[in-house]
Amino acid sequence: MSKTPESTLVGWREWVSLPDCGVGWIKAKIDTGARSSAIHAFDLVELERDGAPWVRYSVHPWQGSGEDATTVESPILDRRLVRSSSGHSDERYVVRMDVSLAGRRVTTEMTLSRRDQMGFRMLIGREALRQGFVVDPSRSYVGGRPQVSVRRQNRGR
Repeated sequence: MSKTPESTLVGWREWVSLPDCGVGWIKAKIDTGARSSAIHAFDLVELERDGAPWVRYSVHPWQGSGEDATTVESPILDRRLVRSSSGHSDERYVVRMDVSLAGRRVTTEMTLSRRDQMGFRMLIGREALRQGFVVDPSRSYVGGRPQVSVRRQNRGR
């Protein structure tokens, strides 16, 4: 795919925000090998609102830390069997989530999974990237970085 004037360049890893979830910054791996996006979510509780299924979950934005956990409630879009890169399959909740990536806000389907042992608490997959992003795998943080004080909160990679 060639870069068009409407395309936004991103690197293989980026700092993103989740404006509707109250998460100002979270480090994400840009993963063209993954169809859907995924976020580290825990304490999942299914509930009902006006007859529709919802899920309440918590998000840890900082790698290797339990600080600043945020609780989020979202309508359940779907439940899908997702196969990890290691070949293990599990059923995950799927929700719609707004993501601010490289200065652009896009809505994408996000699977909720335990990623606390993974290198990144969030993956941005192809479905989100199809909304006008081009990935340069030789670069990182093309979309910018938060202040140093915020980056130091992220104890991971």
